[in-house]
Amino acid sequence: MILALTLSIVLGTMAGALLYSRRQARARTLADWAVGGRRFGVLVFWFLNAGEIYTTFAVLGISGFAWAHGAPAYLAFTSVSLSATLGYWLMPRIWDAGRRRGLVTQADFFADHYQATWLGVVVGIAGIAALVVYVQIQIVALSLIVRLTLGPDVSPLAAALIAAAVMLAFVYFAGLRSAAFAAGVKDVLMLLVVAGLCLTVAGKVGASSMLDVYRLAQDTHPGIGSFPGLQPEAGMSTTWLMTAALNVALGNWILPHMFQLCFSAGSEATIRRNAIWQPIYSLSYFFIILMGFAALLAGTVPDGGDTNAVLLQFVADRYPPWAIGIFAGTACLLALVPGSVLLLTAGSIFSRNVVLPLRQGMSDRASLLVSRGAMIVFAGIAVWLTLGGSRSLVEIGLSAYAAIGMLAPGVYFAFLWKRAHAAGIFAGIVAGYLALLLPQAQALWNQLLPQWDHGLIAMAIDAAVAAAVCLVWPAKIQAFGHENHIAQT
Repeated sequence: MILALTLSIVLGTMAGALLYSRRQARARTLADWAVGGRRFGVLVFWFLNAGEIYTTFAVLGISGFAWAHGAPAYLAFTSVSLSATLGYWLMPRIWDAGRRRGLVTQADFFADHYQATWLGVVVGIAGIAALVVYVQIQIVALSLIVRLTLGPDVSPLAAALIAAAVMLAFVYFAGLRSAAFAAGVKDVLMLLVVAGLCLTVAGKVGASSMLDVYRLAQDTHPGIGSFPGLQPEAGMSTTWLMTAALNVALGNWILPHMFQLCFSAGSEATIRRNAIWQPIYSLSYFFIILMGFAALLAGTVPDGGDTNAVLLQFVADRYPPWAIGIFAGTACLLALVPGSVLLLTAGSIFSRNVVLPLRQGMSDRASLLVSRGAMIVFAGIAVWLTLGGSRSLVEIGLSAYAAIGMLAPGVYFAFLWKRAHAAGIFAGIVAGYLALLLPQAQALWNQLLPQWDHGLIAMAIDAAVAAAVCLVWPAKIQAFGHENHIAQT
């Protein structure tokens, strides 16, 4: 029953997504395939953009993080609200630049604004690297669901390969339109599943109500609801919370797939309406953290102590097969939808910003083929990363945010500072990655700024170096066209 229900949900959604994309229009160009023809309205854009709240990172990752650490899982509340606030200002500017200049990818933005094709190549490679790490999150989660439905006899390698193959099939032919439809199905199902679990969870752990689950968790595990949480040695203090939340907020819209989603909106009003309502949508994290605390009270211990599998194990232990099947199928969509968008974005960047500068005059059809082929390669790399590590989904996600944060100063400077130029932005990116990745630098930050998020420190160094180079080495100001959009806004 579990396998049948899971397959019904996944295959039914895939069929609906393909039918929806065919009714809208066939993706004949890279722009149609990658940004949906720039026509998404409020509802579709909501499910693609604000619906990013319901992913495996959020549901499986945050619930497992709450089970393992307690209060540090509150990072989800703060980072989403801060991201939406910043997005209200930033997203319309990204959308306007893309509409006026015909931009498809984030790397297009850098190459066009700074009038440097080579910078677009650098940004494209950096963006792809961050996206592949983020795809790893979805494959880790989807592999766990595959093993839950098919049985533990399925090897981790086989589960990861199945996960990658399904993810590729999900978006391979129809592009962003199919992901938009599936995102709507995913969000509706997840809301129903979370509501159902939360309404019944108190009885599963001996509590009288949902709020009583929090009380029992505090009584049983003192300190779970305050910082630094259940594992003080992890260094997740209030300082960590503030710096990590700020880093996630500053980097959220810099993630290439989020940047590209801004281009898909039909109007500026569509974007602003989403930003207004997104913080309210994030209140659903209350219920996700609740499930993590309930799993702790129930004594749930996933195989190997894997925090990513906590909620899956709790549902498998405490609920009937039909409920497990619905949850597993919905959880599959949580991985498939964002994972497919991530792969689509990485493929678009590779063909348009890495290959095209080397092969001028490549046709739209050839670009589309290169994008689809690159998706397969990037999915394979993500599978390899999945097999090589066992970090929590939250830790992997924070690594992706830290990596992509090195591109953030270049975006903000583009809208705030006319003096910024390509050489300065490149110098900042190099300095930022050195500050983030060098072991000696990490040891220094631990000593000078203990418990600070390293991604935020590296981003600050990136911005400082970029500003210094632009001041010391002036360059001709380049804008998006004859009008200076910065002055207007």
